[in-house]
Amino acid sequence: MGRIAVAVIGLGNCASSLIQGVHYYRSGTARDDEKSLGLMHWDIAGYTPNDVDFVAAFDIDKRKVGKPLEEAIFAKPNCTKTITSELPPSGVTVKMGNLLDGVSPHMESYPDSRRFIPARKKPVNVVAELRSSGAEIAVCYLPVGSEKAVSFYADACIKAGVAFVNCIPVFIASSPPWAAKFKRARLPVAGDDIKAQIGATILHRALARLFTDRGVKIDRTYQLNTGGNTDFLNMLNHDRLASKRVSKTDAVQSQLDSPLPWENIHIGPSDYVPWQNDNKVCFLRIEGREFAGVPVELELRLSVEDSPNSAGVVIDVIRCAKLALDRGISGPLTSISAYAMKHPPVQYTDARARDLVEQFIAGAIER
Repeated sequence: MGRIAVAVIGLGNCASSLIQGVHYYRSGTARDDEKSLGLMHWDIAGYTPNDVDFVAAFDIDKRKVGKPLEEAIFAKPNCTKTITSELPPSGVTVKMGNLLDGVSPHMESYPDSRRFIPARKKPVNVVAELRSSGAEIAVCYLPVGSEKAVSFYADACIKAGVAFVNCIPVFIASSPPWAAKFKRARLPVAGDDIKAQIGATILHRALARLFTDRGVKIDRTYQLNTGGNTDFLNMLNHDRLASKRVSKTDAVQSQLDSPLPWENIHIGPSDYVPWQNDNKVCFLRIEGREFAGVPVELELRLSVEDSPNSAGVVIDVIRCAKLALDRGISGPLTSISAYAMKHPPVQYTDARARDLVEQFIAGAIER
């Protein structure tokens, strides 16, 4: 059906896993009977992971700017697991993006191998670069709290005629004013804040829904997360966490018949543990009352590699965005956003969201 031309904004661990993963499936590294292992969909209306083609990339770190894409994704401070180190030449050079609020000042006090080091270069004309690259879809992987930077790139995509997939908790697809802008520009937008394949949020949502469906009254719950990548280092600055906490908390609250009072629900990043690298550990607890008011408690520990955990989900979002472009659909893509994102324009249960995605792929519903 043709290639899907993708630009990547922010070449951190998540972008590295996505780019490596696309090559992994394209190169036939997996056995034939496992070629779709780890993917929710191998084929989406004729598009497979093989069709994803990275045509442009933007970053601000001096170890990545000016480098070939296939080299930049392995540069520090990236620390995710290597899926495949043998990537062919991409022909894509990483361009200097706009810094704005993309780097938290507190990261300056950490070793070079851990923090962002802005390049002393003039930002490129992002709109012109997007146009000249032929990008159809841009995937945004900027650090949490980059409110101004995400807005800048969303606006650049509108001006360049590029669809936008927002993987971080700055509210674009779920913001009515931004949704209207993409609708007027006749461009699809998906977001906000990517939900991992089997991560803390999707698991918490599923368990909260299970308790509710089985007649258990949830009284209190928490989700505490630790990790050692730059995402967790960045989030040590609690001033950057407002949208993240809203996104993760709303994702769980939306699965309850009656939302919990704020003092009885706590969800969010807890601490940065350098030696964990890209490993994320979630500690989850739910307290409730079942038959005849008898108490029930659940405690769970989940350990995952954070960045690969979202890459397969993003591959699906990219292909659904491409379908929207093919079909002339604009504005927020509510089905894939509800399935793949923590803070979509419309919240559904995950089972319902999956059904809606299948209907969207089949062309039975518009978005």
